[in-house]
Amino acid sequence: MLQRGGEMSIQLMVDGGADLPKGFIEKFNIKVIPLNIHFKEETYKASVDLTIEEFYNKMKDANDLPKTSAPSPNEFYEAFKQVDPNTPILLLSLSKNISATYQNANIGKDMLLEEEPSRQIEIINTKTASSGIALLLNEAIKLKMKQINYKDLVDQIKQYVEKTTTLFSLVTVDNLIKGGRLDKFRGAIAKTLNIKLLMKASDEGEIGVTEKVRGEKKSIRRLIEQIGDYIETLEHKTIALAHSNCEDKAKSIIESIKERYKPKETLMMDMGPLIATYAGEGGIVISFLED
Repeated sequence: MLQRGGEMSIQLMVDGGADLPKGFIEKFNIKVIPLNIHFKEETYKASVDLTIEEFYNKMKDANDLPKTSAPSPNEFYEAFKQVDPNTPILLLSLSKNISATYQNANIGKDMLLEEEPSRQIEIINTKTASSGIALLLNEAIKLKMKQINYKDLVDQIKQYVEKTTTLFSLVTVDNLIKGGRLDKFRGAIAKTLNIKLLMKASDEGEIGVTEKVRGEKKSIRRLIEQIGDYIETLEHKTIALAHSNCEDKAKSIIESIKERYKPKETLMMDMGPLIATYAGEGGIVISFLED
């Protein structure tokens, strides 16, 4: 089944754990099931009721960190149901070790399959977040454009999941402390010594600290060096970078990466509420495929 432009009709979907480059959703007809953001009594749908800019402004004014929650199984069910029953669906889901999103997506899928058993719906646990999901989605789009069949596309993306490396750099530990993700005593030491945290998504999709580096410049230099711990060159490959309200810094990091690793393609995007809530302003997430 072919759509306009000769593309095979597979509906690609992501949840709100993905951060995507501007224009991606419209250009490639991506469906997004947004996360919920809770500022005390107020609840918003990320990027629907609350833009990135509004989110950062609200976060500055709030004493407590906002909470994020997964879309409900019913929200996934409704999103799947809106897709033409003859069109297979591929949903790239936020790491199941970070959120209930993957689990809820599967419940929503089962709800619809009870009504319409002939539906083809595949939900992949990406074991990553933010720019990592954007990277995998970008690969899925390329495969779709090659008119690869649905099963092969799904199998290929599952293989890419195992090759995806996602690195994080945090400028501030304030939000990790506020969110109870870093104990206050260790956090106080980190702030006093100007310690920046470098983190990585594990093979199972949990985010852990890999290094503590003193000073912002050194942490950025080390983040760029870390890419080389996993891969010698990015020729023929894509690098995806999400930034937390620090576009100039992100552009300068991309330039350094281009100089050193020669990626074929770069994707840059705003970091959405899920990771930005903990990363705080100035946070960076980098994702790429290992060989």
